[in-house]
Amino acid sequence: MKIKETLAELLGRLRLDQQEIGERLRFLDWSREDARRLQAHGAQMAEAQYAFVEELYGHLEQFATPSALLRSPATVARLKHSQGAYYRDLWEGRFDADYVDGRLRIGMVHQQVGLELKWYLGAYRLYLDRMLTSLFAEHPHCELYASLLKAVFFDISLAIDTYSVAQHSALEDSEARFTRALRGANDGLWDWHVGQDRLYVSERWANMLGVSRDAIGDASQGWFARVHPDDLPGLRQAINAHLSGDTALLHHEYRMRKRDGDYAWVLVRGVAEESEPGQQRMAGSQTDISARKQAEQHLRHAARHDPLTGLANRTGLDEQLQQAVQRQHQLGAREAALLFVDLDRFKLINDSLGHAVGDRVLVEVARRLSGCLRPGDQLFRFGGDEFVVLLDNLNCSSDAERVAQRILDGLHQPLQLDERTLVVNASIGIAPLQDKGKLLDALQAADLALYRAKAAGKAQFARYSEELQVAAQHNLALESAMGQALDNGELELHYQPICRLDAGQPYLAGVEALLRWRSGERLIPPMEFIPALEESGEIIRVGDWVLQQACAQTRAWQLAGQQQLRCSVNISSRQLQQAAFIPRLIDILQASGLPPASLILEITESLLMEDSEHTLASLRELASLGVVLALDDFGTGYSSLSYLKRFPLQILKVDKSFIDGTCGEGELRVISRAIIGLGHSLGMEVVAEGVESPEQLDFVLGEGCRYAQGYWFGRPKPAAELQRLFSQPDGRAGVVCLLPEAAAQPARSQAQA
Repeated sequence: MKIKETLAELLGRLRLDQQEIGERLRFLDWSREDARRLQAHGAQMAEAQYAFVEELYGHLEQFATPSALLRSPATVARLKHSQGAYYRDLWEGRFDADYVDGRLRIGMVHQQVGLELKWYLGAYRLYLDRMLTSLFAEHPHCELYASLLKAVFFDISLAIDTYSVAQHSALEDSEARFTRALRGANDGLWDWHVGQDRLYVSERWANMLGVSRDAIGDASQGWFARVHPDDLPGLRQAINAHLSGDTALLHHEYRMRKRDGDYAWVLVRGVAEESEPGQQRMAGSQTDISARKQAEQHLRHAARHDPLTGLANRTGLDEQLQQAVQRQHQLGAREAALLFVDLDRFKLINDSLGHAVGDRVLVEVARRLSGCLRPGDQLFRFGGDEFVVLLDNLNCSSDAERVAQRILDGLHQPLQLDERTLVVNASIGIAPLQDKGKLLDALQAADLALYRAKAAGKAQFARYSEELQVAAQHNLALESAMGQALDNGELELHYQPICRLDAGQPYLAGVEALLRWRSGERLIPPMEFIPALEESGEIIRVGDWVLQQACAQTRAWQLAGQQQLRCSVNISSRQLQQAAFIPRLIDILQASGLPPASLILEITESLLMEDSEHTLASLRELASLGVVLALDDFGTGYSSLSYLKRFPLQILKVDKSFIDGTCGEGELRVISRAIIGLGHSLGMEVVAEGVESPEQLDFVLGEGCRYAQGYWFGRPKPAAELQRLFSQPDGRAGVVCLLPEAAAQPARSQAQA
């Protein structure tokens, strides 16, 4: 069976079909007459051919190579018989497919037993020489022709050797290139006859696994038995898909067991073909891709983990959160929640001690957080100084609060870094993965709860509630609308009188410009939209507009006769932190013509505490311009006396919350008296805010406070309405009078007219 298959393959490579046989015979000028002549003399040549066969084998014994093949008498007898039959066929002159098939078989056998072509050709030359002598023994040129045959056959052997060597050299070069390519590609080769289950693997293929080819065997079981059990179904599926024609080639990655028991990742590539009808054969290569797989694993790990703390990062959180959400759909699933942890004032550590120390703090924080969690809880570094904890399998919602409290307690313990002792606090937002049977965007919900914890004073936790979501949506809508309010002309200034108290008679000394937002028919309170302005940064642009309007309006009133009128304007920390704030203010004052001393800038206690050196420098520059500086809402913030001396403040405003409590003999009355006395002792003007009753006015007067504002004197009004006060012939409107010199000015003007 094997010889037949090999012969069929040989014929296929030679393309020795009937057409090729005919072409060769035509080139030799072969004709039927040639066949007839051979057949006519075939019988009379039998004796000569028999004698030649005997002579030939005797002659071959004189040479080492052929004699080594002829040691067995039985073999010699069989070969003599076969060769005699061949010579009889030769003189028949029928060179059909059967004849060619027989000659190819003989040639293949000679090649397989190691008989070189030169002995084969030499035997033909001897045969022709003896046949020539038998036919033309008496011819005078018989010996000459025999000599010619020797020369020609010698050349034929040289020509064939040249062709063979050239082809062999080309084959060796090709094989060398192929071997180098395989060595460079680090590939092993395999060939699998699927129908007969015969497998061949190269040495490199086996060496990848640290075994020999014999250990693999010659059947596919030696291959598949080493495939990782988890990967075997996928490999078989890929092979079957290719054999059935569903894929153009086999291309599959899987793991194989090595000699030491470990597994190597390999990539198999191959192509199937039909070697004969109904018989499939696959061949290809296999590459060790373990290094690439390890690199991919490192990249996947790096993509999902924070390099500083080693914790899973935001990408890892997204993946785990999705899985936790899927588990919530399962019947009987227990509660799950997120904790959003943000370190309080961590920027101060980076700014004061450097980022290297900050990184060490973060590593220690990550360690402490891990120690506060239950088995199965997962910790992630969200970014910067933010961490997220995924709590699964909770008995009840209060379990999340207990974990949050453990985190707060664990972080608050002193942290020793070299010679420094630090205390780190955090704010935590808690949100369930689902609320009232509805899945939440847990990360957003926890962030909202965190914001609530921060706003409540930090170093604490807060739970998510639906009200937080509603408030966030409202703030977003408010902030979006606020960003367009100035351009849409929806902002306006109202002015509230600030009065000087002389012998109980209030005189108008100044006004405070207060921002209002008229959205449609609604006048939105400042407490609703001012925080949105601060958060969005729009306060910078709006603040400039307020200063421009207030300065221009105050100057207009001064030119109309109220020369001593001053205007107070609140400024935010964001405005003061802008490097261009003071140059812009100078431009505004110059454009409006308002004297700097007529402008009072009101600042809060919290502003003084932010970047105090920069703030101090800015306030000193403003004071040098002649602008008056007032401390607003004194007593509601840090209430530190040090900055009252350090900063160039000229006015102290007592907050309304203290003035409200002055009607009785309680604590607020005492505090109010102390604040007014403090201001006077420091040489500052004191303004009482929120005076709304005669009793409060009497208290303020009794304490020697010379300035006050509040609903008792007048509510904040648009400029047009306040103008009516200035237009009164006697300079009086309600309980407020114009300053005497200002009130007299219109009368003098009328007299002159």
